[in-house]
Amino acid sequence: MAQAAVQSTDRFERKREAILDASTALLNTHGVKGLTLGIAAAAVDLSTTSVTYYFKRKDDLAAAVMLRGVHSLTEIINAALLQPTPCERLRSLLQLYLQRMRRAALGEAPQLPLFSDLRALSMPQRGEVSAAYLKMFRRLRQIFDAPELAWLSRGRRTARTHMLLNQLFWATAWLPKYDPEDYGRVCDRMYDVLAAGLAADNSVWTPQSVPIAEVAPRGRQEMARETFLKAATKLINARGYRGASVDKISAELNVTKGSFYHHNDAKDDLVVACFERTFDVMTRVQRLAQTLEGDQWTRLSSAAAALAEYQLSEQGPLLRTSALSALPEPIRREMVQQSDKVSDRFASMISDGIAEGSIRPVDPFVAAQMLNSTINACGELGAWVPDVGQKAAPAVFARPFLMGVFSR
Repeated sequence: MAQAAVQSTDRFERKREAILDASTALLNTHGVKGLTLGIAAAAVDLSTTSVTYYFKRKDDLAAAVMLRGVHSLTEIINAALLQPTPCERLRSLLQLYLQRMRRAALGEAPQLPLFSDLRALSMPQRGEVSAAYLKMFRRLRQIFDAPELAWLSRGRRTARTHMLLNQLFWATAWLPKYDPEDYGRVCDRMYDVLAAGLAADNSVWTPQSVPIAEVAPRGRQEMARETFLKAATKLINARGYRGASVDKISAELNVTKGSFYHHNDAKDDLVVACFERTFDVMTRVQRLAQTLEGDQWTRLSSAAAALAEYQLSEQGPLLRTSALSALPEPIRREMVQQSDKVSDRFASMISDGIAEGSIRPVDPFVAAQMLNSTINACGELGAWVPDVGQKAAPAVFARPFLMGVFSR
């Protein structure tokens, strides 16, 4: 009897893990909106009724996927924290994470879930996953626990931890450009950028002012559309695609649903419009920075500082890449391609800076993707460090990336 009970438990756990494996891939591709019990059941050749034996509701399944992911990340973080110094912990964190990503790419391990759609969960599942995520976040923040980093305030440690986590998460978007066998080299390059920054030995943090006013829309019609898209961006960033309903967006702006559909045919169109606004702002800032006097380091750091400040300004924020998971695959690919254009423009600035000697020799493509991730993550800086102001954002968030995550 005891042996039969053990075998039954083993079968239950194996089937549960199989459901979670398949559901992780579905969540990463379609978001919480597209992860249904029926689709998950079909992925493992079960009936929907059979899946409800393991997970009663769709949000129970999505939460279980994310909680398993938090557990896997926590194991990686715990292993990295066994190293004696912050630099060694950082290298170990990247190595272990990319080894895990390599195994997933080769089909030797299940994918790690994206947490971009966490806000789309309903309560109480959202609360449970958020609590686990916060515990994992606090654990990672211990990477900065060292006497030589005692000067770092709690808020600045929190900001740098948020930036580190987002580097891991955004790598999921650009790692497929590499063969899994090359992930080790990618790890070395990511570590080099994070540990030493981009500035050459003779370069200092003195960003010039970029005329952000020139980025603002002009004309009555353009300003009205900007107001609409800014409100929608804030809601989508705060509540996720599922939580930012047409009713809530309309109520935020005190307009009718008819006004919404006057601007957008469907909700997906609105997300695309918010992304296009984001890419347009970033492109304008990059081009304005390229007109500044000075070297490429000055232009790059000025663009990064301006965009970090923009995120916490009245004109901000920019749309978080987390909204990508809610879009249909063809539209998502198009938005990623537009994001890549922004990164490629940063890569060109970095390459020119390396050639002239104002930027360290780094991998321009990797560094540009990581800079893009840093700017994107700055949109949530106010949530993690509530007392940070608009003017402080560049020094608190952009500077540590460009000068090195352990730099003063």
